[in-house]
Amino acid sequence: MLLAPARLAWLDALRGPAALAVTMHHAGWTFIPGIWAEVDRRIDLGTWGVFVFFLVSGYIIPASLERRGDLRAFWTGRAFRLLPLLLTAFCLAFLLVAAGVLPAPPGLGERPPLLVALGNLTMLQELLNLPAVISVTWTLSYEMAFYLLCVALFAVRQAHRSAGIAIVLALLAVPIGLLLPRAAIGGGADLAAALLGLAVVAAVALTVLGRGTARTAGALAGGLLALALVILGSRGGTWQGVIILATMFAGTAVYRAEQGTISRPAATVAVAAALGCGLPAKADPAWAPAIVLAFGAFALAYALRRRRFPRWLAGLGVISFSLYLLHPLLLYASPNLPVYLLVLIPLSLLTYRVIELPAQRLGRRLIASGRGDPAEASPPPPR
Repeated sequence: MLLAPARLAWLDALRGPAALAVTMHHAGWTFIPGIWAEVDRRIDLGTWGVFVFFLVSGYIIPASLERRGDLRAFWTGRAFRLLPLLLTAFCLAFLLVAAGVLPAPPGLGERPPLLVALGNLTMLQELLNLPAVISVTWTLSYEMAFYLLCVALFAVRQAHRSAGIAIVLALLAVPIGLLLPRAAIGGGADLAAALLGLAVVAAVALTVLGRGTARTAGALAGGLLALALVILGSRGGTWQGVIILATMFAGTAVYRAEQGTISRPAATVAVAAALGCGLPAKADPAWAPAIVLAFGAFALAYALRRRRFPRWLAGLGVISFSLYLLHPLLLYASPNLPVYLLVLIPLSLLTYRVIELPAQRLGRRLIASGRGDPAEASPPPPR
């Protein structure tokens, strides 16, 4: 069955395969390591999937922010979109650890529990060098950094500069990555991690609760903290971390070119810069093919965005967050690959309908109830 073309259908058609690629990457190494080693030395499907996600986020997140025109509404929407399932998955992970089904997350007992909770609940654990309750949530740290930067740019009316930001970040990623090849925030820097995490929480709170200059100051502080965390805290390497940000802003540049707010050549240069500077960011022969194919898949889906997509493909995209977040837990609870594959999609559909969808509806109701005060809306960025 085909799904009528819609503004977001092509993005959902990308999210679904991206989530499945990540799940198969981990399932392959768990259940069929000998076969998967041959696949993985040619192309890293996990990297392909997460870079597709980064491009999609780059395209849609600024659009969502600017459509609302309200920083409080944006953060409320993000909170109700991500946190309910995230908290559920964390609780499930701890239950499985207690039952002996799941191994304890590496390093969890070596850092203060409250600090680990702060890092994971703010989704910044990767950039604060803290243990992750669920391993795949490292990508959420970069998503959070991107949200903070988008909010800062929106607040100071510079959101239209996405192409230039993508190009600058891509070009700076190389020398910064060579100078700072590893995270400067060490694995035992409890005080630094606590102060930085709390500073981000304070910046978001000020952005949501403040008004006028105070709100702008909070948004700008959050953006600067996000940039600093990516440069100083990227555990996979500074080069890779900054390239991830450049990739997301390249996705934003594509959106702006489509809207006519920047030229198509400017967006093309932004995409080319992120791709070109990202290819040598990791000394792994499977890295470059994955990046090229991720950008290629995004370009293909964008070119077909006005076409009809199979309903099942877009449906996978709708439940992609559940697929992504729950699959590491199911790996340990499944006896083999067929059972894993048979259970994963129905389980993700269930959590989407029972947890994600009601939470999103509640978030929308709260946003709608707060629309009465015109002072809450931030001015739109210049076009």
